[in-house]
Amino acid sequence: MGIDSSKELNPTMRRIIAAAATALVAAALAVGAAVGIVALLDATPEQPNTPLISYETASAGS
Repeated sequence: MGIDSSKELNPTMRRIIAAAATALVAAALAVGAAVGIVALLDATPEQPNTPLISYETASAGS
């Protein structure tokens, strides 16, 4: 007699749930992208630390 459809959510509650679900999915995508970027950065091999130019040093006796 009071509420006709007790199983239906009101439109405001539907919007709140949709907004929360959207925020949750966006946060999950952001975390996934961050983890992927870090994994790609760690995948690059370590470069050797060799100088491009080297100078001969004179010995102390010369």
